[in-house]
Amino acid sequence: MQKQRIILIIGIVLALIAVVMVKVYLDQQRQMAQEEARKAFARLQANQTAVLVAKQDIPNGTVLKPEMLEAAIFPNQYVQPQAVTSFDRIAGMITVAPISKGEQITLSKLTQRREVGAGAGLAGVTPVGKRAITISVDNIASLAGMIKPGDYVDVIAMVPVPVETQEGKHATQVAVLPLFQNVMVLAVGQNIGGGPVLSRRYEKEEQKETSPLITLALTPEEANLIAFVSEQGKIRLSLRSPADSQIQPLQPASWDTLFQYIMPAESKSKIKEEVKPVVAEAEYVEVYRGLNKEKIPLSK
Repeated sequence: MQKQRIILIIGIVLALIAVVMVKVYLDQQRQMAQEEARKAFARLQANQTAVLVAKQDIPNGTVLKPEMLEAAIFPNQYVQPQAVTSFDRIAGMITVAPISKGEQITLSKLTQRREVGAGAGLAGVTPVGKRAITISVDNIASLAGMIKPGDYVDVIAMVPVPVETQEGKHATQVAVLPLFQNVMVLAVGQNIGGGPVLSRRYEKEEQKETSPLITLALTPEEANLIAFVSEQGKIRLSLRSPADSQIQPLQPASWDTLFQYIMPAESKSKIKEEVKPVVAEAEYVEVYRGLNKEKIPLSK
C-alpha cells in the first residue's frame, strides 16, 4: 500500500513538472511570437510614412483648413516629393493648383498666404498663436543670405555656461544649445515675401546684400527665451528640408560631448591610466646615497 502511495506521489510530481515545463515552453513561444510581431511591425513602420491627403477636391486659391485633410499611410516608394506630414507646416497656406480627392498634399502646390489685407504686412503672415520676433545674426548664421521667407530652420544658441573645474573653481565654458526646431522664417530684413518689385536700378545691389535680421514665428514663451539667449551669446540657424518637419531630442554640445563623440569612454579611461604614472614620476627626483635610493619631491 505504501509503495503504491509513493508511486502515486511520484506520478503527481512528474505531472506537475510536466505542466510547468509545458507552461514555460508556451510562454517562451508566446514571447518569441510577440517579439517577431514587434520586429515585423517595426520593419513595416520603417517602410511606410504617414502623409496628408485631401478629403475632398480642393480648388486653386483655397486656404487650407484641417477639415479638408486627413492622414494616410503610404509605402515610402509611393510618397510624393515634398509630401506634407504635419498640418502645422502648411497652416494658413493656399493652393496654387487644384488638388483632387485622395491626392497627397505637396509643398509644390502650396504657397504662403501673403495678401491678408491691405497693409497687413508682417502681422498678416504671422500664424495664429505665434509671435513675430526679430533676431540679429551674422552672414554665416544666416547661411550667407540663402534663407528666404517661408523657409523652416532650427535655432541653435552659443552661450557661455558656468561650470566647476576639478580644482573646485568656477569658470565659464561655451556650450551649443539646441533651442527650437522646425521654426518658420517670416521675414529676412524687410522682405516678407510677395512684396513690391524693386526697380531695375537697385535690384542688382539689393541681391548682393544680406540682412543680419531674421524674423521668426515663435510661441510667446519661446520668444521670451530667445530674447534672453540672444543677449547672452550668439544665435545660429540651420536650414531644414521643406518636406522635413520631424522634431528630434538633441543633446547640448560642449567639450565633454565632443570628446565623447570622437573618443569612446574606454579609450579615454585607458589614456588617463597611461598618463597618470608619467605625471606621478615627474613630481619626484631620485637621489642615490651610497647604496640607498631616495625619492625627493620637487618643490612647487
